[in-house]
Amino acid sequence: MEWKTDILGDDFAACAFEAAGPDGVVRTATLVRHVPEAGAGRVPRRAVLFLHGWSDYFFNEELAKFWTGQGFAFFALDMHNHGRSLRPGTHGGYVADLADYDAEITAAIGMIESLAPKASPPPPVTLMGHSTGGLIAALWASRHPGRAAQLVLDSPWLEMHGSPAVRRAARTMVGPWARFRPEAVIRLPERAFYWRSISSSAEGEWLLDDNYRPPQAFPVRAGWLSAVLAGQSRVARGLNIDVPILVLISGASANGMFWQESMRRTDAVLDVNTIALRALSLGRTVTLERIDGALHDVFLSAPAVRADAYARLARWIRAYGPADGGPA
Repeated sequence: MEWKTDILGDDFAACAFEAAGPDGVVRTATLVRHVPEAGAGRVPRRAVLFLHGWSDYFFNEELAKFWTGQGFAFFALDMHNHGRSLRPGTHGGYVADLADYDAEITAAIGMIESLAPKASPPPPVTLMGHSTGGLIAALWASRHPGRAAQLVLDSPWLEMHGSPAVRRAARTMVGPWARFRPEAVIRLPERAFYWRSISSSAEGEWLLDDNYRPPQAFPVRAGWLSAVLAGQSRVARGLNIDVPILVLISGASANGMFWQESMRRTDAVLDVNTIALRALSLGRTVTLERIDGALHDVFLSAPAVRADAYARLARWIRAYGPADGGPA
Protein backbone atom coordinates (compact mmCIF):
# COMPACT_ATOMS: atom_id res chain seq x y z
CA MET A 1 0.00 0.00 0.00
CA GLU A 2 1.30 3.43 -0.95
CA TRP A 3 -0.34 6.21 1.08
CA LYS A 4 -0.04 9.80 -0.12
CA THR A 5 -1.25 13.09 1.32
CA ASP A 6 -4.88 13.49 0.28
CA ILE A 7 -6.57 16.45 -1.40
CA LEU A 8 -8.20 17.25 1.98
CA GLY A 9 -4.83 18.08 3.53
CA ASP A 10 -2.28 16.73 5.97
CA ASP A 11 -4.85 15.09 8.24
CA PHE A 12 -5.86 12.72 5.45
CA ALA A 13 -4.03 10.16 3.31
CA ALA A 14 -5.17 8.34 0.17
CA CYS A 15 -4.20 5.03 -1.38
CA ALA A 16 -5.29 4.05 -4.91
CA PHE A 17 -5.60 0.32 -5.52
CA GLU A 18 -7.02 -2.15 -8.03
CA ALA A 19 -9.57 -4.92 -7.51
CA ALA A 20 -10.98 -7.46 -9.94
CA GLY A 21 -14.76 -7.69 -9.97
CA PRO A 22 -16.85 -10.86 -10.36
CA ASP A 23 -16.81 -10.22 -14.11
CA GLY A 24 -13.00 -10.35 -14.14
CA VAL A 25 -12.62 -6.65 -14.91
CA VAL A 26 -9.93 -4.86 -12.87
CA ARG A 27 -11.12 -1.51 -11.54
CA THR A 28 -9.40 1.32 -9.65
CA ALA A 29 -10.71 2.57 -6.31
CA THR A 30 -9.22 4.92 -3.70
CA LEU A 31 -9.16 4.43 0.07
CA VAL A 32 -8.99 7.64 2.11
CA ARG A 33 -7.81 7.61 5.72
CA HIS A 34 -8.15 10.19 8.49
CA VAL A 35 -4.76 10.51 10.23
CA PRO A 36 -5.05 13.36 12.75
CA GLU A 37 -1.73 14.46 14.22
CA ALA A 38 -3.28 14.44 17.69
CA GLY A 39 -3.93 10.72 17.35
CA ALA A 40 -0.50 9.73 16.09
CA GLY A 41 0.78 6.56 17.70
CA ARG A 42 -2.62 5.41 18.93
CA VAL A 43 -4.26 2.34 17.43
CA PRO A 44 -8.08 2.41 17.57
CA ARG A 45 -9.59 -1.00 18.16
CA ARG A 46 -12.51 -0.41 15.79
CA ALA A 47 -12.92 1.22 12.38
CA VAL A 48 -15.54 2.64 10.02
CA LEU A 49 -15.61 2.61 6.22
CA PHE A 50 -17.76 5.26 4.50
CA LEU A 51 -19.28 4.83 1.01
CA HIS A 52 -20.35 7.99 -0.84
CA GLY A 53 -23.45 8.36 -3.00
CA TRP A 54 -23.75 8.35 -6.77
CA SER A 55 -21.99 11.16 -8.65
CA ASP A 56 -20.18 12.01 -5.43
CA TYR A 57 -16.93 11.55 -3.48
CA PHE A 58 -15.72 11.83 0.11
CA PHE A 59 -15.12 15.38 1.32
CA ASN A 60 -16.82 15.69 4.74
CA GLU A 61 -13.93 16.26 7.13
CA GLU A 62 -16.34 16.89 10.00
CA LEU A 63 -17.79 13.38 9.61
CA ALA A 64 -14.30 11.88 9.79
CA LYS A 65 -13.48 13.86 12.93
CA PHE A 66 -16.73 12.73 14.57
CA TRP A 67 -15.91 9.06 14.07
CA THR A 68 -12.31 9.55 15.20
CA GLY A 69 -13.65 11.26 18.32
CA GLN A 70 -15.78 8.20 18.99
CA GLY A 71 -12.69 6.00 19.06
CA PHE A 72 -12.87 4.70 15.48
CA ALA A 73 -10.25 4.71 12.77
CA PHE A 74 -12.03 6.48 9.90
CA PHE A 75 -11.76 5.42 6.26
CA ALA A 76 -13.74 6.39 3.15
CA LEU A 77 -13.80 4.71 -0.24
CA ASP A 78 -14.04 6.62 -3.51
CA MET A 79 -15.46 3.78 -5.59
CA HIS A 80 -14.48 3.20 -9.20
CA ASN A 81 -15.64 5.83 -11.69
CA HIS A 82 -16.12 8.32 -8.84
CA GLY A 83 -14.11 11.15 -7.30
CA ARG A 84 -10.44 10.37 -6.75
CA SER A 85 -10.90 7.15 -8.75
CA LEU A 86 -12.11 8.80 -11.97
CA ARG A 87 -9.94 7.89 -14.93
CA PRO A 88 -9.84 9.42 -18.44
CA GLY A 89 -12.10 7.74 -20.95
CA THR A 90 -14.50 6.29 -18.38
CA HIS A 91 -18.12 7.21 -17.74
CA GLY A 92 -18.39 9.03 -14.43
CA GLY A 93 -20.56 7.15 -11.95
CA TYR A 94 -21.26 4.23 -14.28
CA VAL A 95 -21.68 0.65 -13.13
CA ALA A 96 -23.64 -2.14 -14.81
CA ASP A 97 -24.17 -4.21 -11.64
CA LEU A 98 -23.93 -2.97 -8.05
CA ALA A 99 -22.14 -6.23 -7.20
CA ASP A 100 -19.20 -4.88 -9.24
CA TYR A 101 -18.38 -2.76 -6.16
CA ASP A 102 -18.06 -5.82 -3.92
CA ALA A 103 -14.43 -6.55 -4.76
CA GLU A 104 -13.18 -3.06 -3.92
CA ILE A 105 -15.23 -2.87 -0.69
CA THR A 106 -13.89 -6.25 0.39
CA ALA A 107 -10.35 -5.24 -0.55
CA ALA A 108 -10.68 -1.94 1.35
CA ILE A 109 -11.80 -3.76 4.50
CA GLY A 110 -8.88 -6.13 4.09
CA MET A 111 -6.53 -3.14 3.88
CA ILE A 112 -8.06 -1.68 7.04
CA GLU A 113 -7.70 -4.97 8.90
CA SER A 114 -4.08 -5.29 7.77
CA LEU A 115 -3.17 -2.06 9.58
CA ALA A 116 -3.80 -3.65 12.99
CA PRO A 117 -0.69 -4.61 14.98
CA LYS A 118 0.39 -8.20 14.34
CA ALA A 119 -0.32 -9.23 17.92
CA SER A 120 -3.85 -7.78 17.82
CA PRO A 121 -7.03 -9.10 16.22
CA PRO A 122 -8.33 -7.09 13.23
CA PRO A 123 -10.66 -4.25 14.26
CA PRO A 124 -14.40 -4.73 13.78
CA VAL A 125 -15.45 -2.54 10.84
CA THR A 126 -18.65 -0.51 10.72
CA LEU A 127 -19.91 0.09 7.18
CA MET A 128 -21.54 3.47 6.53
CA GLY A 129 -23.17 4.49 3.27
CA HIS A 130 -24.99 7.53 1.91
CA SER A 131 -27.78 7.40 -0.71
CA THR A 132 -26.75 4.95 -3.47
CA GLY A 133 -23.76 4.14 -1.27
CA GLY A 134 -26.24 3.12 1.41
CA LEU A 135 -27.94 0.74 -1.01
CA ILE A 136 -24.53 -0.66 -2.03
CA ALA A 137 -23.48 -1.06 1.62
CA ALA A 138 -26.66 -2.95 2.51
CA LEU A 139 -26.33 -5.30 -0.46
CA TRP A 140 -22.65 -5.93 0.31
CA ALA A 141 -23.44 -6.70 3.96
CA SER A 142 -26.14 -9.18 2.91
CA ARG A 143 -23.72 -10.96 0.54
CA HIS A 144 -20.88 -11.00 3.08
CA PRO A 145 -22.43 -11.95 6.44
CA GLY A 146 -20.13 -11.56 9.40
CA ARG A 147 -17.74 -9.07 7.75
CA ALA A 148 -19.37 -5.81 8.91
CA ALA A 149 -19.89 -5.24 12.65
CA GLN A 150 -22.79 -2.85 12.10
CA LEU A 151 -24.39 -0.78 9.35
CA VAL A 152 -25.07 2.98 9.34
CA LEU A 153 -27.14 4.27 6.41
CA ASP A 154 -27.55 7.99 5.70
CA SER A 155 -30.62 8.49 3.47
CA PRO A 156 -30.09 5.17 1.66
CA TRP A 157 -31.72 4.89 -1.79
CA LEU A 158 -33.63 1.72 -0.96
CA GLU A 159 -36.69 2.37 -3.13
CA MET A 160 -37.97 4.61 -5.93
CA HIS A 161 -40.30 7.52 -5.31
CA GLY A 162 -43.90 6.73 -4.48
CA SER A 163 -44.20 2.97 -4.33
CA PRO A 164 -42.71 -0.33 -5.50
CA ALA A 165 -45.03 -0.10 -8.51
CA VAL A 166 -42.94 2.80 -9.80
CA ARG A 167 -39.80 0.65 -9.57
CA ARG A 168 -41.42 -2.29 -11.34
CA ALA A 169 -42.67 -0.06 -14.15
CA ALA A 170 -39.23 1.54 -14.49
CA ARG A 171 -37.53 -1.88 -14.70
CA THR A 172 -39.91 -2.90 -17.47
CA MET A 173 -39.10 0.20 -19.49
CA VAL A 174 -35.35 0.34 -18.83
CA GLY A 175 -34.63 -3.41 -19.07
CA PRO A 176 -34.45 -3.81 -22.87
CA TRP A 177 -32.47 -0.59 -23.24
CA ALA A 178 -30.00 -1.72 -20.56
CA ARG A 179 -29.47 -5.07 -22.31
CA PHE A 180 -28.80 -3.70 -25.78
CA ARG A 181 -27.44 -0.19 -25.13
CA PRO A 182 -26.33 -0.14 -21.46
CA GLU A 183 -24.18 2.97 -21.78
CA ALA A 184 -26.84 4.98 -23.57
CA VAL A 185 -27.75 8.23 -21.78
CA ILE A 186 -31.32 8.60 -20.57
CA ARG A 187 -32.35 12.22 -21.00
CA LEU A 188 -33.95 13.44 -17.78
CA PRO A 189 -34.78 16.97 -16.60
CA GLU A 190 -31.74 18.57 -15.01
CA ARG A 191 -32.26 19.46 -11.36
CA ALA A 192 -29.35 20.87 -9.36
CA PHE A 193 -31.44 21.75 -6.31
CA TYR A 194 -29.58 19.52 -3.88
CA TRP A 195 -26.18 20.76 -5.12
CA ARG A 196 -27.51 24.32 -4.70
CA SER A 197 -28.40 23.61 -1.07
CA ILE A 198 -24.94 22.26 -0.11
CA SER A 199 -22.30 23.88 -2.34
CA SER A 200 -20.47 27.00 -1.16
CA SER A 201 -20.50 28.06 -4.83
CA ALA A 202 -24.28 28.41 -4.49
CA GLU A 203 -26.21 28.69 -1.21
CA GLY A 204 -24.58 25.98 0.90
CA GLU A 205 -21.51 25.85 3.16
CA TRP A 206 -19.51 22.95 1.70
CA LEU A 207 -16.53 23.35 -0.63
CA LEU A 208 -17.05 20.87 -3.47
CA ASP A 209 -14.86 19.93 -6.42
CA ASP A 210 -17.19 20.21 -9.41
CA ASN A 211 -15.01 17.79 -11.37
CA TYR A 212 -15.72 15.13 -8.76
CA ARG A 213 -19.28 16.19 -7.96
CA PRO A 214 -20.77 18.06 -10.94
CA PRO A 215 -23.73 20.35 -10.19
CA GLN A 216 -26.01 18.46 -12.60
CA ALA A 217 -24.57 15.05 -11.58
CA PHE A 218 -23.19 12.55 -14.07
CA PRO A 219 -25.38 11.52 -17.03
CA VAL A 220 -27.89 8.80 -16.16
CA ARG A 221 -27.14 5.72 -18.25
CA ALA A 222 -29.50 2.82 -18.88
CA GLY A 223 -27.20 0.14 -17.46
CA TRP A 224 -26.61 2.11 -14.26
CA LEU A 225 -30.32 2.74 -13.67
CA SER A 226 -31.07 -0.91 -14.31
CA ALA A 227 -28.43 -1.89 -11.75
CA VAL A 228 -29.98 0.38 -9.12
CA LEU A 229 -33.48 -0.94 -9.79
CA ALA A 230 -32.23 -4.53 -9.52
CA GLY A 231 -30.57 -3.71 -6.19
CA GLN A 232 -33.76 -2.13 -4.87
CA SER A 233 -35.71 -5.20 -5.91
CA ARG A 234 -33.35 -7.33 -3.82
CA VAL A 235 -33.97 -5.10 -0.81
CA ALA A 236 -37.73 -5.38 -1.33
CA ARG A 237 -37.45 -9.17 -1.10
CA GLY A 238 -35.66 -8.80 2.24
CA LEU A 239 -31.93 -8.91 3.00
CA ASN A 240 -32.00 -10.47 6.48
CA ILE A 241 -28.84 -8.63 7.57
CA ASP A 242 -27.93 -9.94 11.01
CA VAL A 243 -26.05 -6.95 12.48
CA PRO A 244 -27.54 -3.78 14.02
CA ILE A 245 -28.58 -1.21 11.41
CA LEU A 246 -29.13 2.52 11.85
CA VAL A 247 -31.04 4.44 9.16
CA LEU A 248 -31.01 8.25 9.30
CA ILE A 249 -33.37 10.23 7.07
CA SER A 250 -34.85 13.71 6.89
CA GLY A 251 -38.19 14.44 8.47
CA ALA A 252 -39.68 15.40 5.10
CA SER A 253 -39.11 15.44 1.33
CA ALA A 254 -39.46 18.21 -1.24
CA ASN A 255 -39.81 17.42 -4.91
CA GLY A 256 -40.68 19.29 -8.07
CA MET A 257 -39.25 20.93 -11.17
CA PHE A 258 -38.66 24.32 -9.57
CA TRP A 259 -36.64 25.50 -6.58
CA GLN A 260 -38.53 25.76 -3.30
CA GLU A 261 -37.25 27.35 -0.11
CA SER A 262 -38.28 24.19 1.72
CA MET A 263 -35.43 22.41 -0.11
CA ARG A 264 -33.04 24.04 2.37
CA ARG A 265 -34.43 21.83 5.15
CA THR A 266 -35.78 18.69 3.45
CA ASP A 267 -34.60 15.80 1.30
CA ALA A 268 -34.84 17.11 -2.27
CA VAL A 269 -33.74 13.77 -3.76
CA LEU A 270 -35.63 10.87 -2.16
CA ASP A 271 -39.09 10.08 -0.82
CA VAL A 272 -38.26 9.70 2.86
CA ASN A 273 -41.57 8.05 3.80
CA THR A 274 -40.99 5.30 1.22
CA ILE A 275 -37.41 4.85 2.48
CA ALA A 276 -38.64 4.58 6.07
CA LEU A 277 -40.99 1.73 5.18
CA ARG A 278 -38.45 -0.08 3.00
CA ALA A 279 -35.83 0.07 5.78
CA LEU A 280 -37.80 -2.63 7.58
CA SER A 281 -36.74 -5.06 4.82
CA LEU A 282 -33.04 -4.73 5.68
CA GLY A 283 -32.70 -6.96 8.71
CA ARG A 284 -33.87 -7.95 12.16
CA THR A 285 -32.49 -5.01 14.18
CA VAL A 286 -33.24 -1.69 12.48
CA THR A 287 -33.25 1.70 14.19
CA LEU A 288 -34.83 4.60 12.28
CA GLU A 289 -33.95 8.20 13.12
CA ARG A 290 -35.92 10.99 11.39
CA ILE A 291 -34.05 14.28 11.58
CA ASP A 292 -36.24 17.37 11.28
CA GLY A 293 -34.72 19.95 8.94
CA ALA A 294 -32.21 17.54 7.41
CA LEU A 295 -31.04 17.57 3.80
CA HIS A 296 -30.59 14.49 1.61
CA ASP A 297 -27.18 13.96 3.20
CA VAL A 298 -28.14 14.37 6.84
CA PHE A 299 -24.57 15.27 7.78
CA LEU A 300 -24.45 18.20 5.34
CA SER A 301 -27.48 19.89 6.90
CA ALA A 302 -27.50 23.19 8.80
CA PRO A 303 -25.19 23.14 11.86
CA ALA A 304 -27.92 22.72 14.47
CA VAL A 305 -29.60 19.96 12.45
CA ARG A 306 -26.47 17.92 11.90
CA ALA A 307 -25.51 18.40 15.56
CA ASP A 308 -28.79 16.66 16.36
CA ALA A 309 -27.94 13.90 13.87
CA TYR A 310 -24.46 13.42 15.36
CA ALA A 311 -25.94 13.22 18.87
CA ARG A 312 -28.37 10.53 17.74
CA LEU A 313 -25.59 8.62 15.98
CA ALA A 314 -23.37 8.81 19.07
CA ARG A 315 -26.22 7.49 21.22
CA TRP A 316 -26.76 4.58 18.82
CA ILE A 317 -23.02 3.77 18.80
CA ARG A 318 -23.05 3.58 22.59
CA ALA A 319 -25.98 1.18 22.44
CA TYR A 320 -25.00 -1.00 19.49
CA GLY A 321 -21.34 -0.31 18.73
CA PRO A 322 -18.65 -3.02 18.64
CA ALA A 323 -17.34 -4.00 22.07
CA ASP A 324 -15.03 -1.54 23.83
CA GLY A 325 -13.33 0.32 21.06
CA GLY A 326 -11.70 3.31 22.66
CA PRO A 327 -8.28 4.28 21.34
CA ALA A 328 -5.61 1.91 22.61
